[in-house]
Amino acid sequence: MANLIANMLTPEFFFSIFRISAPIIYATLGAIVVEKAGFANIGLEGLMMFSALFGSLISYYTQNWFWGFIFALFVGVVMSLVMGFFAFKLKTDIILVGIAINMMGSGGTLFLCKVITGITEGNTLASTTGLVTSKLMIPSINIPIISSIPFIGRVISGHSLLTYLAFIFCYLTYLMLYKTSLGLNIRAVGENPGAASSVGVSVLKIKYIAIAFSGLMSGFGGAFMSMSYAQGWSLDMVAGRGFIALAAQAMGGGECFGGMLSSILFGFAQALGIKFSSIGVDSNLASPIPYAITIISLTIFGIVNKRKAYKK
Repeated sequence: MANLIANMLTPEFFFSIFRISAPIIYATLGAIVVEKAGFANIGLEGLMMFSALFGSLISYYTQNWFWGFIFALFVGVVMSLVMGFFAFKLKTDIILVGIAINMMGSGGTLFLCKVITGITEGNTLASTTGLVTSKLMIPSINIPIISSIPFIGRVISGHSLLTYLAFIFCYLTYLMLYKTSLGLNIRAVGENPGAASSVGVSVLKIKYIAIAFSGLMSGFGGAFMSMSYAQGWSLDMVAGRGFIALAAQAMGGGECFGGMLSSILFGFAQALGIKFSSIGVDSNLASPIPYAITIISLTIFGIVNKRKAYKK
C-alpha cells in the first residue's frame, strides 16, 4: 500500500489523470448539450470510434495531422446529423439509433480500416504498420514559466493541445448555454418544446444543432484518442469512454463544471487502474477498477438524489 501511495504522489500520475480525462470531458460536454435540448445521445462511443479512425487515416494519407484532425471533426458532425435525420425526421427511437451507431463503431470501423488500407493482419493501425509516425500526432505544448515550476510544471505543462482545449471548451460551452440566445433556445426546447415553438423557435433546428454539437465534441474526443493518446487507431480503443461520459453528465447534474469534475474523477479511476497494473497487480483485477468506480459513483449519486427528493 505504501508503494502504491508513493507511486501516486508523483507528477507523472497527476499528469496522466488530466490526459485520460480529456476525451471523457469532450464526450461529456456533448452529452450535456443534447440533454439540455431534451434528448440523449448514447451513440457517443460509436461517434468517437469513427472520428478516431478517420482522423488517423487522413493524417497518414495527407501526411498532415491538421487535416486528419479536421476530418475527424467533420466525421463526428456528419454522423451525428445522420443520427438526427433518423431520429427527428424518420421518427426512429433515438436510443435505437445510438445503439446502431455504437455497434457500427465497433465492427464497422474495423471493416472500413481493412477496406481502405488493405491491412488484414491484426486490428490496429499502429506505428509497426508504417501508417502512423510521431510527426502525425497532435502537438504537445510546453507552457513557458509554468513548465519550470517544480512538480506543478510537470503536471500542467507538456500536454497535448487537445487536453488544454477540453478544459477551455468547458467554459465556452457554459457561456454558449447560459449567455447566448442559442443556449437559451436549447434550454427552452429541452424544457418545453411546445412553448418554445409558440414563440418562433424552430424545435427541429435546435435539436439538429444540439446533436451536431455532440458530434463535434465526439470528433475532438476521437481525434484525441488516435492522434494524441495513442499513435494510431486500434479496435475498440475508445474503451467505453462514451458511456462513461453519459455517467459523468448525470453525476455532474447536467452542468459543464460538474461534468468536468465528474470526468476528472473517472480519469483518476482509469489512471489508478493503470497504476495498479504497473506495480504488478493482476490485470484481471486492475482493469475493472474504472468501471467499478463508475458504478459506485452512480449508486452514490442516485442515493443522494433520492434523499433530496424525499426532503422536498
